[in-house]
Amino acid sequence: MEWNMIFELVDPRLLIVVAACWVIGYVLKQTPNVPNWSIIYIVVMVAIILTIGLIGWSVESVIQGILAGAFAVFGHQAVKQAKIGADQE
Repeated sequence: MEWNMIFELVDPRLLIVVAACWVIGYVLKQTPNVPNWSIIYIVVMVAIILTIGLIGWSVESVIQGILAGAFAVFGHQAVKQAKIGADQE
């Protein structure tokens, strides 16, 4: 995926939201009482809330929040799978 495409989908002001969600997801993964299946939902909800806080309430901000959360989860999984692939070679 090209970085230009990401900037077309997600407002560049929200890259801090993506980074924050990545950290929140990592912390949740390390928390024993949080089931793994719930982490993506928590991360996306946090992304929506942060996005609304940054750019104001609108349908677009909700969509941007969903995209920011999704990119955070996607980015984490891409790094994780790359490490697994590198370890297998």
